This record gives sequence, C-alpha cells and structure tokens, in this order.
Amino acid sequence: MRYAVFSDVHGNLEALQAVLYEIKRLRYEKLVFIGDMVGYGANPNEVIEIIRSIVDRSLTLAGNHDYAAIGLTDITYFNPSAKHAIFWTEKNLTEKNREYLRGLSVNLTYEGLTFVHSSPKEPDKWHYIINISDAIENFNFFDTKICFIGHSHLPMIIEKDTDGDVNIHKGEKRLNSGSRYIINTGSVGQPRDRDPRSSFAVYDSETETIKIKRVSYNIAKAQEKILEEGLPIQLANRLSYGR
Repeated sequence: MRYAVFSDVHGNLEALQAVLYEIKRLRYEKLVFIGDMVGYGANPNEVIEIIRSIVDRSLTLAGNHDYAAIGLTDITYFNPSAKHAIFWTEKNLTEKNREYLRGLSVNLTYEGLTFVHSSPKEPDKWHYIINISDAIENFNFFDTKICFIGHSHLPMIIEKDTDGDVNIHKGEKRLNSGSRYIINTGSVGQPRDRDPRSSFAVYDSETETIKIKRVSYNIAKAQEKILEEGLPIQLANRLSYGR
C-alpha cells in the first residue's frame, strides 16, 4: 500500500491544490490527513470541503487550529497573528464545516500505523516534537513501528534503532526492520524549514520506504488573498521564506 500523509494546510488553497495534483499524478492508494485545515490562510471553507471530498473521514484528524476555530481548545498561547487568523476563521466558517471539524479526533491507529496531529503523548495538549529529546520521550507513547505527526511544520524522519539510539534523517529513508520511526510530514500550507515549497510524506509499505515530497505552488496568489481579507501581513510574507 502506498500512503500519502499530509497536514497543516492552514487555509492555503493554492498549496493544497498543488499537493493534491501531485498525489493524483503519482496515484497513491491511501490518503491520510492529520490536522490543521484552517488558520492563517484565506480559504478555510474551500480547504475543508476539498479534504472532506477526497479523504475518508476515518482517516482525517483535527489539529489545534481546527479546534481553536470552533472553540474547542485554548488559544492564549497563540501569537497575535495566529489569534487574529483564528478569530477571522471562526467568523467565516460555514456551520456545516464547523460541525465537520467538531466530529474529528486528534489521533488514530490504522493498519499498524499511528497518526496524530501533535504528539502521541497527550495528543490533545498540542506538544511539539522538534528535536531528539522530544522524540525519545514520545517513542514511549505509541506501540506501532511508525507514527506520523505534523504540527511543527518541520519535515523530518526520526529513527530509534535497536540499540536505542535516536537520529534524524531528511528527505528519504528505507526503514530498518528493528527500528521505530516518528515521521513529521511538514506543512502543506505554511512550511517553516526555510523551504517555501509545500511538504508531505509518502510511505510505501511494500518497499518499506518513507519520502518527504516537496511541491511548488502559486505563493503570490495565496499571499494576495491573505492581504485582501485583511489578515496580518506577516502571514503573507512568511510564505515566501518558508518560516
């Protein structure tokens, strides 16, 4: 089975369309979305409706921005631009899309794979996994060989080998039989690793390979929409720099 796992679209319709075009072109059999359809970008309703139409609901997760936009999580720790975007999104979401977000979980296990938006440790507390120390702790909170995450917008492949050593890989990895993995898919709509291209992960269960894919999209159009809606200029500018 070949999986395409993606997350953190954040209302960026242009980025989502580019990623889905690549997914369709390469004919991946199973799509999994692991959270944050909304927040930051100017097309939350369109993004939700597209994901609803192509990803099985049982393989779709909510992220912290999805829950924030419908009042299900605290946003006191959000920066001012993120708060502004949440208030705008909350005002503009359709009732149908609100109800859809309310029905989504934040983690799941499917065919021997773990999927979670933030981290397997307390998935509804929105912890980040951004370094080896974070990963070492979180390997204790899932039982499968592989756990896919999003949330930090930083794509990486974290491996814990049979000796207990933990290392971070970039790009592509053939999985070792005795190792376990945490895979951050990166972000479709707001990359933060200084590469402005959209990011998602692909997993081939037959060849046992993981690859982080990058896709270019029309950044200028996404930026123009953000500014037209009166959202903070920082949210537009950062798309050019991938941070």
